Amino acid sequence: MSSTNPRTYESVPSRKVAFLGLGVMGFPMAGHLALAGHQVTVYNRSAAKREAWRAEFGGAAAATPREAVAGCDFVFCCVGNDDDLRSVVLGEQGALAGMKAGAVFVDHTTASADVARELAAEAAKRGVKFIDAPVSGGQAGAQNGLLTVMCGGDAAAFEAARPLVMSFARACTRLGDSGAGQLAKMVNQIAIAGLVQGLSEAIAFGQKAGLDMNQVLEVIGKGAAQSWQMDNRGKTMIAGQFEFGFAVDWMRKDLGLVLDEAKRNGARLPVTALVDQFYADVQADGGNRWDTSSLIRRLR
Repeated sequence: MSSTNPRTYESVPSRKVAFLGLGVMGFPMAGHLALAGHQVTVYNRSAAKREAWRAEFGGAAAATPREAVAGCDFVFCCVGNDDDLRSVVLGEQGALAGMKAGAVFVDHTTASADVARELAAEAAKRGVKFIDAPVSGGQAGAQNGLLTVMCGGDAAAFEAARPLVMSFARACTRLGDSGAGQLAKMVNQIAIAGLVQGLSEAIAFGQKAGLDMNQVLEVIGKGAAQSWQMDNRGKTMIAGQFEFGFAVDWMRKDLGLVLDEAKRNGARLPVTALVDQFYADVQADGGNRWDTSSLIRRLR
């Protein structure tokens, strides 16, 4: 993402906002908010990352979440996991200690439904609304402003935040009360896990059979077997290229959340549990940062 970003933005009144977490997703997401005309203050544990963001997008940077959110109407966040999320939201220097009553906290972290409900309750004590809003679309979706956002929380707060979220999204939908966004993201990851394993087996089978798999995917991609994974990962899987995309470590974190939730709600996920172990094999082979499509490596 750069100053040549082709994305156009809806006309939305400029708001004072903060963005907490400038990783591979948060950095461009915060950038889109700035390019859409909002007054953005960023926070990241690494001062170097904060300054790199400012150098590209302008805006302001703060040394703590509490400082970053001062006076903001909306606070966005995208960090690693439940513990990371609590560390930037709670405590003396956390976001809730500095947010004004009536402000809205929008969390894009893929985390547990439990922590979403926990933080929504803590926010309510301070007159703040909390929206759990995990995203799908990966790094490319964040850079291009084309994420899909799944939300849970107060309906009025969601409607207030939605126009700002759309600066980096192509779809933003409220699916229920607090935790519903995280549960929807779990559904997304279950579907992807099974799909990638199926595509891996299909490609590996075709290669063993001596077929030109690029040609085969071109044909079957026009029928019922078509999927985003086939369209965007099929050729690189055939070529054995995995140094990009959504990392195996991240997928295992997400599937851990899924399997924990399934234990609580009684859902049976035999294929998901199996694919999770297949990803453990990929990690053991050194593929922690490979794209999730690297599942095919186990079959060669």
